[in-house]
Amino acid sequence: MLKFNLVVHPNPQTRGVYETFMPSPPYFIDLEEARVISNQFLPKISQEIVSLDEASNRILSEDLQSLVDDPPFDNSAMDGFAVRYEDSHQAPTTLKITQSIQAQGLTNLPTIMKGEACSITTGSPIPQGSDAIIPIEKCQINGNEVTLTEPSKPHFIRKRGENITKGEVGLSAGARLTPSRISLCATMGHQNLKVVKPLEIAIISTGNELKSPGESLEFGEIYESNSFGLASLVKLSGHIPKRYESVMDSMDSLRNVLNDASRSCDVILTSGGVSMGEYDYVRKIMEEEGKIKFWRVKLRPGSPPLFGLWNNIPLFGLPGNPVSSHVVFLMLTKPWLMKATGADGPNPQIIRAKLMDSLKSTKDCLTLRRLEIKFTKDGVLAYQPRHQGSGNIESLASADALSLLKPNQSGEIGQEIEVMLV
Repeated sequence: MLKFNLVVHPNPQTRGVYETFMPSPPYFIDLEEARVISNQFLPKISQEIVSLDEASNRILSEDLQSLVDDPPFDNSAMDGFAVRYEDSHQAPTTLKITQSIQAQGLTNLPTIMKGEACSITTGSPIPQGSDAIIPIEKCQINGNEVTLTEPSKPHFIRKRGENITKGEVGLSAGARLTPSRISLCATMGHQNLKVVKPLEIAIISTGNELKSPGESLEFGEIYESNSFGLASLVKLSGHIPKRYESVMDSMDSLRNVLNDASRSCDVILTSGGVSMGEYDYVRKIMEEEGKIKFWRVKLRPGSPPLFGLWNNIPLFGLPGNPVSSHVVFLMLTKPWLMKATGADGPNPQIIRAKLMDSLKSTKDCLTLRRLEIKFTKDGVLAYQPRHQGSGNIESLASADALSLLKPNQSGEIGQEIEVMLV
């Protein structure tokens, strides 16, 4: 049974669900709790078929089995001579050259007899009777004879199926198709792949002060930058951004854009308008007309975000400060997208580094300071070279990592902490 409480909103100027008898959404919660809640509202995922040429950075939607053995036959790992081990385990040994095999289709493989050798190229099938390869640089050729300058060993032969066998699962559903994985798909004989269809993600910035780059600025105006950065983050996550022009601070304008986005997109990202101010219309409209699932997360920077549903479409309300919007996407939205698609990466790379400048932590938030990282003979060193205002996007653009300072954790010089490479 739902428990109803009269909740006093932290800002008495705002109105909405907080001032009525409604279930109160979780407020100012830990990052992990925010992830758990948002993961209950994942978008519907569909699949499509693409060619290998179109598969880069896509996500497999089903397990992929090999159609062949790899290698499909025993073959030579070296240029040299195929020999019988019992004829060549002592050196020097001179053998008669009887055949030459190249890496191409053969209807009948030659047979190596006692005292014979067969010239062979890398990738060529092993002739019958041969069980060893001598590299060409260990041989001296004189007419139709070859002298082995080192004893042979039963190696340099790649056995059929030693890499993967027919029917074996080479890649599991959720695998992000990196260059090496695409090459593996081709090796396994697949021309086309079933992959997750990318989500279409609306990106909406809000604010009367915002102008598009290239326009002239009046006093009090700034260039809108968040939607471009968020669009790039969406692309890096393997999805399709739909970037809207910035929206003026009005309920009607915001409502119209949100309704359009909910009709054409799978997910909505807004930037700005989620804090406690009078003109924070994203929060207001979600309180009054949407469904808020949580508001505010214990991140610094990035504490104001909300998550909810608009016309049953998941909506992340990201902060307006550019560093905060990037941080919230990396820590909350990106893992949510990976969960939705089952993607196995890319996962953040977390390392430990020794602080060379002191960092200020907070009493209740995960603190993500922008850091410069140096790999030295004395270990990994972390510096904080710039001021940490959440409006300073240059501090993130020039950073190598973000600190992962837990609440009340010491950030004194000399401390070793976890950092996330960016």
